[in-house]
Amino acid sequence: MEPVRSKTVPTDLRKHLFYETSHSPSLADLVGYEKAKDIIDFCFIANPYYPTPEMLDDLKENFPNLIKSYPSSNPATSQKNLATVLHVNPDNLIIGNGATELIVLINTTLIDRIAVPIPTFGEYIEKLKDQRDAELYALKPEENYKLHLVEYLAWVHRRGLKALLIINPGNPTGQLFSLEEMIDFLQRAKDMELVIVDESFVDFAGDPIPSLLQVADRFSNLLLVRSMSKHCGVPGLRLGYCYSGNLFVLNRMRQFIPTWNVNTLAQYFLSLLPSTDSAYHEARRRLIADVRWLFTALQGMSGIDVYPTGANFVLFKINGAMTSAELQGILLNEHRMYVRDCSNKIGMDNFHIRVASQGREKDTKLVEALQRSLR
Repeated sequence: MEPVRSKTVPTDLRKHLFYETSHSPSLADLVGYEKAKDIIDFCFIANPYYPTPEMLDDLKENFPNLIKSYPSSNPATSQKNLATVLHVNPDNLIIGNGATELIVLINTTLIDRIAVPIPTFGEYIEKLKDQRDAELYALKPEENYKLHLVEYLAWVHRRGLKALLIINPGNPTGQLFSLEEMIDFLQRAKDMELVIVDESFVDFAGDPIPSLLQVADRFSNLLLVRSMSKHCGVPGLRLGYCYSGNLFVLNRMRQFIPTWNVNTLAQYFLSLLPSTDSAYHEARRRLIADVRWLFTALQGMSGIDVYPTGANFVLFKINGAMTSAELQGILLNEHRMYVRDCSNKIGMDNFHIRVASQGREKDTKLVEALQRSLR
């Protein structure tokens, strides 16, 4: 099979794609839709085991009718379907066109100034009304970018801030706080006006899921954000949601949500969730086992330092002269694998790679490719 492009691909793309946002270019941007089919994507994070084959067949069968139909302008039915599997009150949910739409709404309707630990998911900074409204709390490279909750809150208080962000598990580090640690933090942070906790990867943190969803109503300043792209494996459908026990906060956001913000295909997918919930949890547990295998395999390799993870991805640092961009280029051109170069994340150096598990068979190929590439 011919190489994807010359080995200058990453450099060329940085000039046009990589530095424009904190996200990586999609494979379609890199090589086109046809060639993308032949490349294993370890960059973008999504559950490889869900939707089930039966769900995909159902979606295919109904696709011609769905794309010819307007989505519902009433979000209540979709909220009810989602609430059924989350075991929460549907009135306290907002479903968005991806978590990114909701992050934009949060940033523009709820926030004046906010504390943001870095490195992090870039949308929380980039989509503020003014990026100077983000007070950046730089995590220390020598401590593997660990966030210490008590120290962070003390810093927030010294800065006189009333809003803060935590991503749990962290992105891109995978650092996980237990449910008990998060509840303790929220009790300490009751004087804050807004505590945003992004739990987009928490379904892969363990069993039972250590999510704040079941205790969220106890904290009126808490707003949970979750991306369904990650845990349901449907990034193309653009689905995410917020949950809060504070209806005043949710209603402020609802004023600015466009009618039909969730497309018909996505709404139909949401309708399938209650009947496939057991299959979802089976897929989730399977992926947790895969990530643990991947972490152990990477940890046994020389030339990299591997970060502990509570998510469905693993972050590692390259030891030596090779940069993350160079390793990304080698894997793409020589092994037809796409990994996440984290060098454009604010606060992170140019030696970090993040890889999302794509199932045991593909993960095994990645480990073998890394062993050859890092010699």
